[in-house]
Amino acid sequence: MSNKRGLLVVITAPSGSGKTSIYKRLLQIRDDMKFSVSYTTRKQRKGEINGIDYFFILRDEFEEKIKKGDFLEWAEVHGELYGTEKSQVEKCIKDGYICLLDIDVQGAMQVMKKFCKDDLVTIFIEPPSIEELARRLHSRGTETEESIKIRLNNALNELEYKNQFKYIVTNDNLERAVREISKIIDLEKSRRE
Repeated sequence: MSNKRGLLVVITAPSGSGKTSIYKRLLQIRDDMKFSVSYTTRKQRKGEINGIDYFFILRDEFEEKIKKGDFLEWAEVHGELYGTEKSQVEKCIKDGYICLLDIDVQGAMQVMKKFCKDDLVTIFIEPPSIEELARRLHSRGTETEESIKIRLNNALNELEYKNQFKYIVTNDNLERAVREISKIIDLEKSRRE
């Protein structure tokens, strides 16, 4: 893309806050951005494509990648393993792109400890309210009542970490949130020029 080094943008949020919708919209409107596809042991959902949404692998394959040190970050979330491959992120940034990570709070905290602060922007997406988050999780139609309770409890815990992120964006309107994040990225890029 260019001779300039890229940037790593980490977007995190409690489950159901809209971070997947936000990153997909960002990729539609920005040609300077690439998405780092995470690995997971969870089952593929209807409509998801292996290698596009996630790399779906077995637990023993994931654990082997952990042993080899392949992950920049990894975490167990809701009983499944998720991880970001180091080499994908490094190549994207080396090629001058904004590398976008859509990861959970645990993973984001790991990245903040390991990654060069000069190349890192962290954004926490918060829901307008816990009630709205519950409504969004119910409307997905993919969760059991038990898993929704777990996700809401996890969300309350994750919200306690929001002030450790450089930026906090409330997703009360998808297009507004996308515009705000895009402006943040432009600001961060301009600081590095």
